[in-house]
Amino acid sequence: MDIGNNRQQVIQMVFIAAAALLLVKAFVLQVVNGEFKQQDKASGAVARYPIYPARGLIYDRKGKLLVVNNPMYDLMVTVDAMDTSINVKRFCALVGITPEEYKKALDKDFRSGRFSRSVPFVFKSKISAEAFARFQEALPEFPGFEIVLRNAREYPAPVAAHLLGYIREVDGEEVKKQPEVYTPGDYIGASGLEKTYENELRGKKGIAYVLRDKLGRYAGAYRDGKDDIPVIPGKDIKTTVDLDLQQYAEYLLSNKRAGLVAIEPSTGEILAMVTTPNYDPNELTITNNARGDVYKKLVQDPNNPLFNRAVMAQYPPGSIHKTILALIGQQIGVWDVDRGVSCGGAYVAPGVRLGCHRHAHCGDLRTGIQHSCNAYFVTLFRTIVDMKGYKNPKPGLDTLNYYLNKFGYGRKLGVDYPGEQTGSFPTSDFFDRWYARDGQWKSIWIRSLGIGQGELQCTNIQLANLAAIIANRGHFLYAPFLQSFWGFKHHHEQAIPHKTSCWDRPQIF
Repeated sequence: MDIGNNRQQVIQMVFIAAAALLLVKAFVLQVVNGEFKQQDKASGAVARYPIYPARGLIYDRKGKLLVVNNPMYDLMVTVDAMDTSINVKRFCALVGITPEEYKKALDKDFRSGRFSRSVPFVFKSKISAEAFARFQEALPEFPGFEIVLRNAREYPAPVAAHLLGYIREVDGEEVKKQPEVYTPGDYIGASGLEKTYENELRGKKGIAYVLRDKLGRYAGAYRDGKDDIPVIPGKDIKTTVDLDLQQYAEYLLSNKRAGLVAIEPSTGEILAMVTTPNYDPNELTITNNARGDVYKKLVQDPNNPLFNRAVMAQYPPGSIHKTILALIGQQIGVWDVDRGVSCGGAYVAPGVRLGCHRHAHCGDLRTGIQHSCNAYFVTLFRTIVDMKGYKNPKPGLDTLNYYLNKFGYGRKLGVDYPGEQTGSFPTSDFFDRWYARDGQWKSIWIRSLGIGQGELQCTNIQLANLAAIIANRGHFLYAPFLQSFWGFKHHHEQAIPHKTSCWDRPQIF
């Protein structure tokens, strides 16, 4: 046997087998396996595109829309995919920009790492649907440019601007804190319910993986979209607000500086929340090109229309405070409902006169409330404070303050709305410091607290809550609330609140 010939035949067979295997593999990859064919077409370039979710809608309690989404578009550009022979003049005319604006939009610092010639970035943002319609058919003439759909807010009824709030572009700090959620150019709830329920309303962005050819042109979906992440729309909210009542309340307070809160006592639902002066919420939408000027004007307005007087302004409670004193006096056993107090047009004590209006004699608590008699309630207030003696007012004031706190004084109620203030009431320690040079202070010195004046401060929502407590015979829902349903399904923690008693235990200090 010719060993040399056998060896040559073996080598030839090995080469033939290897060549056959390579041919089969090439056939599988290029013909049978369409995925490789598609990747080869795109030279392996895969682009990652965000898909923005529709923000959740906001309804009133009857299902009327308060906030809707208005489509808008961002024009994106990939510099490396642009046609160098682009007709700039025609492009600018279609898009509605000047050649100078065109040049400025492309003038990026590509060395900074923030921008890349091969990665799309925003060329022009917040393009309205009407403007997009003018050039969408001509867009294929301009390689490297593409459109991304976004959503802006719109308000069918120009009311409840403070209550609903507005959205704005995220800042660098917000992106830094939640990079997995926000990227530059995203929008975020900046105030009102938009801010409180930002996590639920915004939804979750999806991701689309797209193949690009050597010139950056679209070459199809990567892996037929198998790796794409589906977008999750934001949740819709059905609020407790009654749109008709909200509109009527805003009409009543027009041309005034005031705040108003209406609560359904049996449930704690907020039916209306108004602050005036107000503004049209459509003026602060993302798509309004004059938005910056509008905001600047609102900030500079001496009437401070951006200040929410419903939950932030703090006032002496006035006469409604007298009803709370009446309840506390009876609860701790120092006042009888049939006790009368004389009033000759003023509360009079040695060296002191606190005026009152002329009215019939207050023979009991009912007529004292009926006439809102200052003399009656200063007497009641001093009786509570002096319950341990005229020279020892601290225990009485501490007992009073204990119950005032139970009624919601001096603390946030916990409403699902940003910016709520606490209000305040003076403590015995405060008066110890205030009257340190005068020695022991007396109830007569702080008599104005008996008529809801002096150092007392309450917010409008606290005053509305006081009225609800009286309507509920001493009970209140721990937090008046604005959101009752998610997508018209009960949000149980809010929809079924628990009653809290102002009289959970007697307390005498």
